[in-house]
Amino acid sequence: MSTLSRRNFLKYLAGTAPAAALTGSAAASLLSSCKPVPEGTPEGSQMTLRQNPNTGDRVSLLGYGMMRLPMLPEGTPEDPQTGPFDQEMINRQVDYAIEHGVNYFDTSPVYCRGLSERCTGIALKRHPRDKFFIATKLSNFGSDQWALEPSQAMFENSLKELQVDYIDYLLLHSTGGGGRDPETGENLSGLEVCKRRFIDNGLMDWLVEQKEAGRIRNLGFSWHGDYRAFEYLLQLHDEGRYHWDFVQIELNYLDWFYANEINGGNVDAVTLYGELHKRGIPAVIMEPLLGGRLASVSDEVATELKQRDPEATIASWAFRFAGTPEGVLTVLSGMTFMEHLEENVRTYSPLNPITEEDHDFLMHIAELIYGQKEIPCTACQYCMPCPYGLDIPGIFTHYNRCIREGNTPQSSGSPTFRRQRRAFLVGYDRSVPRLRQANHCIGCNQCAVHCPQQIKIPRELRRIDEYVEKLRREGGPL
Repeated sequence: MSTLSRRNFLKYLAGTAPAAALTGSAAASLLSSCKPVPEGTPEGSQMTLRQNPNTGDRVSLLGYGMMRLPMLPEGTPEDPQTGPFDQEMINRQVDYAIEHGVNYFDTSPVYCRGLSERCTGIALKRHPRDKFFIATKLSNFGSDQWALEPSQAMFENSLKELQVDYIDYLLLHSTGGGGRDPETGENLSGLEVCKRRFIDNGLMDWLVEQKEAGRIRNLGFSWHGDYRAFEYLLQLHDEGRYHWDFVQIELNYLDWFYANEINGGNVDAVTLYGELHKRGIPAVIMEPLLGGRLASVSDEVATELKQRDPEATIASWAFRFAGTPEGVLTVLSGMTFMEHLEENVRTYSPLNPITEEDHDFLMHIAELIYGQKEIPCTACQYCMPCPYGLDIPGIFTHYNRCIREGNTPQSSGSPTFRRQRRAFLVGYDRSVPRLRQANHCIGCNQCAVHCPQQIKIPRELRRIDEYVEKLRREGGPL
């Protein structure tokens, strides 16, 4: 793809292959389609709402992701019902969100040690049912859950934990993720696992029955990994076998054109979005900050963002980008802290859409970030636990942080080498215990098949270990 096409949002959508179904007029409307829906807006709230064309739901553009919930202070005894999670703080943040117009809450049976649905249910039960929409998932990742009965039991348990009679938005979870054949132990493609988890076992037919019975209002899927699974599920939609009311995809200004280049095998967000848009399928957006990476950028990038708009926060640029395209129903954010919630509410109350000039600028910012060669880990923990005890997200987080802070020295002749070397190595030992560092990886690849970003984890761990050993050999004592 040429530099010109990277820098021209409207022309790309109007005239290139992934979005070829968008007419010129449809493409031109994308940047002007984000007006708030006035009806149903809570008194005193200016939260931008988007209307679901399937149900008429007026959904807040900011969605609350319940994947990283507030924890109890260190040393506080765990609660027998909600474990280490601070239910009082969760209640306070949910109350604030609803008061300020947020009405979409996204959870899963596997989030927060399996307690996210319970904590979410407790917090939302205190509010009228018509004040919120609940999204949860069929997270039947384990091969022992691929049969119909365990998956049905998971759905029933979600209703119980959430304390509701119906789910507003139910997703088939991470449909492109790979796995292992329970009988042979062979690695299976994301497409094959998708078919086994949801189609071949009759689960989708059963879910359609639950939707017809009113126990599910909207049925969709989230996708990571094998693009063939994404294409296969959309083919089922096109053939009329199943109807997708919404689809959850990763979309941010770095992944818009660079997802594949950052990590071969990923699919650029412009392609995913274009396939949904031409079918009129509403998009739910995950990873608008790419696991926090777009909120914690290098000094060089931060300086450019601040020069363009001194009043805007670094994160608000990414949220505005994710919320601007036509057909985006809601943008999820895992808001562990109240200040994150407050900031994101301000960004979307109401949304100031990204202009064409803003888009060109953010594509320039994406080029800068891409050039820094960070590992696209979002710390989602899907790769964990490692059977050999490695702290994979911790290793990648430290490495990326050092890149952003300029502490990855390359030449021992540099005048800053000693300082940067010490910062990297001392920080590594403090962040990741020695027995959990990259040198203990044996390359079993059990982690990589579960990675939503399709990171070649053993390769990256080996690269980091070689870099660490190089630093330790050079420069003498720390």
